Amino acid sequence: MLDINARKISLSILREWEESSKFIDFVIERKCQSVGLNGRDRAYVQNLTLGVIRNLSLLDDFVEKLRKGKISSETRRLLYLGIFQVLLMRTPDHAAVNETVNLTKGKTRGLVNAILRRCVREKEVFLRDLDSLHPSDRFSIPDHIYSKWENQFGEKNAALIAAYSNNPAKVTVRSNPLLGGLTNEDLSEVNATQINDYDDFFEVQKLPMEALNSGRCYVQDPSTSIAPNLLNPQSTHTVLDACASPGGKTAIISAKMSNQGKIIAADVEGPRSDRLIQNLERLGIGNTKIIRCDLRDEENRLKDEKLLFDKILLDVPCTNSGVFRRRPDAKWRLLPHSTADMTKLQLHLINSILPLLKKGGHLVYSTCSIDAEENTGVVSKLLETHNYLKKLDEVQLLPSENNDGAYAALIG
Repeated sequence: MLDINARKISLSILREWEESSKFIDFVIERKCQSVGLNGRDRAYVQNLTLGVIRNLSLLDDFVEKLRKGKISSETRRLLYLGIFQVLLMRTPDHAAVNETVNLTKGKTRGLVNAILRRCVREKEVFLRDLDSLHPSDRFSIPDHIYSKWENQFGEKNAALIAAYSNNPAKVTVRSNPLLGGLTNEDLSEVNATQINDYDDFFEVQKLPMEALNSGRCYVQDPSTSIAPNLLNPQSTHTVLDACASPGGKTAIISAKMSNQGKIIAADVEGPRSDRLIQNLERLGIGNTKIIRCDLRDEENRLKDEKLLFDKILLDVPCTNSGVFRRRPDAKWRLLPHSTADMTKLQLHLINSILPLLKKGGHLVYSTCSIDAEENTGVVSKLLETHNYLKKLDEVQLLPSENNDGAYAALIG
């Protein structure tokens, strides 16, 4: 019975997400809380719902092959749920078909039942043909995004990026040295494996809840370490983390400074800065002052402080093209013109905080995007208009089995 309810909840989540501009994580969390789901059933809802969204265009292709002609949005959503369970989730056929049909109302029940039973009959053909599909179709990457990847990284790498971007991310945590970090006992209990080339980062089979709640570790992708490492702050420095929420990069900066010196962590008023405060408090960050402000404002509290910074980290809002495996809904919200709009915001933010950098200081510009326009493109435009600055170093990570995609450039 619980699984039936979970499917119904997934259907309502998909409906709300499609009919609004809300982030899918927000919709899932709010819906699961409202019905009191937790544990195994919450995980089922999340896996089913996100699985459909990850594979939306592939599922749409399956629907078109199974049913010619117009169908309603609600019927299409039901078919997405059923077909995903049959072909990609490997749910037992009778459960996938019967429980999906049970969610269907009125005359549509017969149609949904017929389509799903045909899907079961032709399952082996559909699965056999998966590998022959173009990567943009196989891994449900919008054409305007995939063509950019091919132009930037080549045909082979674009296909790899698409595959990694469509796989759910592994659970990774960072051991927090400021509060003692993860012990050998912790690591053994969660079957942890250290991630190559990333100190303090571990892949875990389950979360080390006691260590997590006490701040001895933090759920974090290894890609988040490249910007703080490039910044390389010292314990005597005054540092600005300009778009700091949720605080993972701030925590790495603080650890590199041995919780000494001074960090100003800034983010906008509201849930983002609330989350930042909670996380830094739990992680034992003692050298950081949190300021709630919008750096684009001419008059903001940072300027009131009259501080100049040795180091500035600017982790800007971006298209999230490096983190589709964590945010599968982002690829469907990303329109062809979105990147151009985003680069204007990114340049605005850089120009807003540059006056806060000390002479001889260093700024790291970072994104979780793999789009050249947002990365090297923005940095090039910055250097064109500020010829006293130079790009001293940069790191570009592409999505892989072990990490998200990310970019960071050291400017001084």
